[in-house]
Amino acid sequence: MTDTSPSIVWFRDDRRLSDHPALHAAVERGGPLVLLFVLEDDADRVHGGARGVWLHHSLAALAADIEDRGGRLALRRGPAADVIDALVEETGAGALFFNRRYHEPDRKREAAIQERLRERGLSVESFKGNLLVEPWEVETKSGTPYRVFTPFWRRAKEGMDVGEPLPAPDRLDSVGGNLGSDDLDDWELLPTDPDWGSKMMDHHTPGEAGAKARLADFLDGPIEDYAKGRDRPDKDLTSKLSPHFAHGEISPRAVWDACKDNEYTSRKFLTEIGWREFSYTLLYYNPQLATRNFADGYDAMAWDHDEQAFEAWTKGRTGYPFVDAGMRQLWATGWMHNRVRMVVASFLIKHLMIDWRDGEDWFWDTLLEADLASNAASWQWVAGTGADAAPYFRVFNPFGQGEKFDPNGDYVRRWVPELKDLPDAYIHQPWMAPEDVLADAGVSLGETYPEPIVEHGAARERVLAAYKEARAAA
Repeated sequence: MTDTSPSIVWFRDDRRLSDHPALHAAVERGGPLVLLFVLEDDADRVHGGARGVWLHHSLAALAADIEDRGGRLALRRGPAADVIDALVEETGAGALFFNRRYHEPDRKREAAIQERLRERGLSVESFKGNLLVEPWEVETKSGTPYRVFTPFWRRAKEGMDVGEPLPAPDRLDSVGGNLGSDDLDDWELLPTDPDWGSKMMDHHTPGEAGAKARLADFLDGPIEDYAKGRDRPDKDLTSKLSPHFAHGEISPRAVWDACKDNEYTSRKFLTEIGWREFSYTLLYYNPQLATRNFADGYDAMAWDHDEQAFEAWTKGRTGYPFVDAGMRQLWATGWMHNRVRMVVASFLIKHLMIDWRDGEDWFWDTLLEADLASNAASWQWVAGTGADAAPYFRVFNPFGQGEKFDPNGDYVRRWVPELKDLPDAYIHQPWMAPEDVLADAGVSLGETYPEPIVEHGAARERVLAAYKEARAAA
């Protein structure tokens, strides 16, 4: 006899209808659907401030997409196990479907929910929906996880069967009656006093439709120059898909499939997806990736806790224009160009000698795409404490990087407008400009724009000595 009891589909960081294995399986099972999103009060780092802004708009878009297909998204807040138990009682659901997560607390929560429901006679199925390869699928020949990206990605591609993306269901038949749902506005994910979130949305379109449009625009031109131009923040050559990936509005399989007809052009771009996959492998085997050095040989590092310097960094007032442009771009848009991310992270860690965890935490709160695995892995890469890390002695020159990757100063002029009238020769080193040049540009160092808060050469020598001392003490 066919079981026509309702199926619960638990949406999390997979807020889309296309290529959603859990949703697809629930529709295939038959019977009405309970389409659920839980704001999990018992989960670590559910969202940072900026991520919460995207979450609000993402959920609104998902709810509208579901309604267009005849269904309804139920919003509940609380511990996920309690919410799901209550829904089983309310609806008589006989099955739960969800796409897997990979952080240890999430996996433990999933396992506990699965055990409880199966003891009650429900069917529970989980799926690979957010990665191309799951952490346990790629191992070294000795059966251990990879610690270096390049061999990981080479091995992953060798055995990877991506397959075709699943289509979105034509219709979604939700459970009838008066199934309760929270009002999204009551969750107060949007800041109001002041409303700093609205300006960010001028640069983004959350939701599955926005993700597909962003991908189409990227593949329609910028990808042709991506390999050579991806390090240029003064040019619009990156996909800007990272917020959509982080919120699951597009799947890596869908992107892979869209790029398959032009494998050569797409290779470098797809390697960035590989870094995301690698980051999740690191997180899976190292649950404290965001709080503990992957390479514990640096645990003795004598970090400086200079609150004034940290605040100057967060506000884009370090006196180094390329760094300040990046931090101001982040504050205004909730996103920052990847090359600039490396430079601002290096500056915090190696020029100011402030603990990488403080920077990781700031990015978690200010990035619309805050992603636990990628954020932690990337900060540790820059710090030299992580897997596949940049060597500790690599210290990005903050003005040299600007001169190389923003040669005409267009990026700096956009985000640090008080320097816009400086000649190209001084835009990345205003302290080198003669007084008459500064005066003609309306720049007064220390007044209209800060002088450098540290001197590059001295800062470099200081941090290299501290790293060597930490390594010697390990």
